[in-house]
Parts: sequence; structure tokens; C-alpha cells
Amino acid sequence: MKTKYIKLSIATALLLGIYSCKKGEATTDYDTAISADSAAVVVSDSVSSVATMKVKDKQFIKTADVNMEVKDVYEATISIEKSVQELGGFVTHSDLKSTVISEDTYNTSNEEAMLVKKYQSENTMQVRVPTTRLGELLTLINDKKLFLNSRSINAEDVTSSIKYAELEGKRIKKTGENISQLKANKEKVTLDNENMSQNNQQQLANMDVTDNLKYSTVDIYIKEPKIRVAEIAITNTKSIDDKYKFDFIYSAKSAFVEGYYLIQRIVVGLIVIWPILLIGAAVLFFYRKRKSIKKEHSNMSEV
Repeated sequence: MKTKYIKLSIATALLLGIYSCKKGEATTDYDTAISADSAAVVVSDSVSSVATMKVKDKQFIKTADVNMEVKDVYEATISIEKSVQELGGFVTHSDLKSTVISEDTYNTSNEEAMLVKKYQSENTMQVRVPTTRLGELLTLINDKKLFLNSRSINAEDVTSSIKYAELEGKRIKKTGENISQLKANKEKVTLDNENMSQNNQQQLANMDVTDNLKYSTVDIYIKEPKIRVAEIAITNTKSIDDKYKFDFIYSAKSAFVEGYYLIQRIVVGLIVIWPILLIGAAVLFFYRKRKSIKKEHSNMSEV
């Protein structure tokens, strides 16, 4: 009773060129006119037309990818996030970070210093916006650019996949009805469980397709073209280190105390090994005594 899962693998990438109205010049700018009720969007840019196009009896899952340079990454990030929310979308990922290229400290007085950081900021974002307003979002994002590195918009035709999902749903339902007519036994339970699992997977796939049809995913990468400098006032740590680097009186006192504790440790160590010392002393005593007796006998023999 195993069936193939629904596959959304129809990749019809519609990447169209961008041309300006000026003779002999290419541009990435595009103009969008929004009606009074914000429902209909007329776009003059051919690339944006992919984001807003509608074809009778066709359904598309639309995605976009934008890579550009902006004047201020933080300000652009806040503006894009605000625009996404105003259009009824939401941010699923935002990774804003600054790469420090160099970091130097300059002492300006005995107490103060200046930390100078040279850095470059970037942000990788992923947002989801209602598909009907994808063109508006791309226009708003485009307004923030200094230089557009790349932009692509994809429209995947999932019409046949949706139709196939409907047929699969009917088949699974019919299979369930057939299973219910079988005699109750172990095999029937197994078949029923497999059919229910397939039905759950089919419903999950349908929910994913519905969500992707309703909301378009936009991946955005923005960075600053030039290195920025941050000046941070800090404490002059070198003067502090020099101030407390060495104190003779404190060091002498500490050395005296450490010496006293060393003597204590030596005495305690000798007490711990007193049996060994006692045995050693006894051996030495008997050795000397024996040596003394031998010497006396030697003297007597000579006499």
C-alpha cells in the first residue's frame, strides 16, 4: 500500500533581463504603481513582472534572491523588516554581524585611551511576504541599494503537482474504504496504519504547498561597500598596570608569610615521616656501636 510522496520538483526558473527606457543603457531600477486599495500592482520592470504575473489556470510558488550593497546595513535592516511587517509578512532569519578588520588602542592621557575599530557590516536575511505583494517588497528593497550585485526571481509552476495531490487524496480515501471492509486481523491493522500515515503525509504536503503559494520567500544579503571606523573611549589600562605592577612592601610581606608557611610545611612533613626517621636513627646507632666494638677488639689484638 505504499505510494510515492508528492514531489514539488517542477523548476521553471523565469529569469528575465532588465532594460532601461534610455537608448543603449541597462539599469536595475524599476517603477511600481500601486492602486488606491493596494490590491493591483502595475510594474514597469520586466523582472518584477515575474513577481506579479498571473496566468489563467496556473499556480506558481514564487521566490526571490537579492544581493546588494547599502550605505548602512543596520538602518537598511530595520527599514526592510518594517516594510515586511507593513506588507503583512514576517522575518524568518536575520543574521547581522560586523567583521573587525583591525583594532588599535591609542592612549590619550594617563587615565583615558581611545579604541579604534575598523570593520565592515553585513546581514543575511530571509523574509516571507504575501505573494500578491512580492513586487512591492522588491521595489522597497531596491530603494535602499547603492549597488545591486544580483537579483533573481523564480516562479515554479506547481499546477500539475497540486492536481496530482488531489488525485492522491482521492486514492488514499478509497483505499481506506476498501480496508475498512476487510476482516479484522493483524494484516488489516498494518494496512490501516500505513494508509493513515500516507494520508497524514499527503495533508502535510498540501499544507506546505498552500503556505508556499500564499507567502513568497525572499533571501536578502546586504553589506556595506566601504570599511567603517568606530571610536570607543576606554580606560588607559597601561597606566593602571604600571601603577600596580610592583609594590615592594606588599611583596616583602608576602614573601615573609610564604617563608613562614614553608617552615610549617617542612615541620609537618618531618612529623609525617617520623617512623622512617626513628628507624634510620636506630640503624645509625647500632652501626656506630658495632663499629666501636670492632675497633676495641682490634686494639686489644694488637696489644
